[in-house]
Amino acid sequence: MSERLKLVAEYLDGVGVSELAKGYGLSRKTVYKWIDRYEEQGIDGLGDRSRSALHHPNALCVEVEQHILTLKESKPLWGAPKLRCKLMEIIGEERCPAESTVSEVLRRHGLSQRPKRRRHAVPSEAPLSHCLDNNRVWCTDFKGWFRTRDGSKCTPLTVSDGFSRYLLCCQGLNGHTGWTTVRPVFIEVFRRYGLPEAIRSDNGPPFASVGLGGLSALSVWWLRLGIRVERIEPGCPQQNGRHERMHRTLKEATANPPRATFKLQQRAFDEFRGEYNDERPHEALGQKPPASIYRPSVKTYPERLPAQPGYPREWQTRMVRGAGQMKWNGKDVQVSMALVGQEIGLKPTDDGKWALFFETLPLGSFDERTCKVEGVKRLRQSDENG
Repeated sequence: MSERLKLVAEYLDGVGVSELAKGYGLSRKTVYKWIDRYEEQGIDGLGDRSRSALHHPNALCVEVEQHILTLKESKPLWGAPKLRCKLMEIIGEERCPAESTVSEVLRRHGLSQRPKRRRHAVPSEAPLSHCLDNNRVWCTDFKGWFRTRDGSKCTPLTVSDGFSRYLLCCQGLNGHTGWTTVRPVFIEVFRRYGLPEAIRSDNGPPFASVGLGGLSALSVWWLRLGIRVERIEPGCPQQNGRHERMHRTLKEATANPPRATFKLQQRAFDEFRGEYNDERPHEALGQKPPASIYRPSVKTYPERLPAQPGYPREWQTRMVRGAGQMKWNGKDVQVSMALVGQEIGLKPTDDGKWALFFETLPLGSFDERTCKVEGVKRLRQSDENG
């Protein structure tokens, strides 16, 4: 800066351009440049200027940036990967910027934040690793209850396909979550999508009980329909992680804040299900929406329960009566209220001891000398998969 000031001062004192160029070891063009800048801007013109290009050839055009902002406005819960997938459909793959560019646009406009670094827990065995096709395993649970703004209690019952993540059902229940309320919802789902091979749930009612085999009226009905019962370990919701992740998205989209009435809340659930299945790209599906992957089951719902399969000839069979008991040598033996009206099988294992089964599900053991039934501790994965 001081050298440039000195050069200009000498020029103003009458020193010629050629002499200045020779004295400072510069070209005549450079000398003229500094003289012109001084005459245009004064001393400020002699400072260093940025050498960055005024226009970058790969800079994002205004039109594409506006597309990103418009998409974000219409889908406020979508992140950069999903927005980019939708943007590609609008402007084509060649014009579509990278995911990092979309993220930068969102951050620049205050629409996203850099994710915090999280410490990850030690991974456990993936219980849904066998979900290799549609309808192999459905996942079901209740999203925690909340109240709509008019005070109505709402408990969403959700069902999803473990492979495609397709949300089969999101039905708000008005406080009642027992067998008689839940069964009609599942009937409607079965009629529409057919039957899965298995249904995975937690260990709470109405999906399970503390009784023999953990059976409830609902799970007994599933077994009669030929559906295998799977349960996560108590206190391990991560074993139903795909479904739990969907619940988090459901809450953000429909219950934060809750709607004004129960009817409007159900409408929000229906709208969410439509977007989640048909529009929202899913990273685990290669940014495809679940509807592009899911197909209904070929196993249709029977309006009448099929007959129970017979047990082997060497087994004993008993009908569970109204009090949840079976008769054995004229004595009443308590079995399970969930099995009232069902036939159970007793497989001989030792002198006076029997293994109890309902269909193919092991329930426990029966000792005819004490007339007591001892249940299995929990439903094991090996038992579920036969």
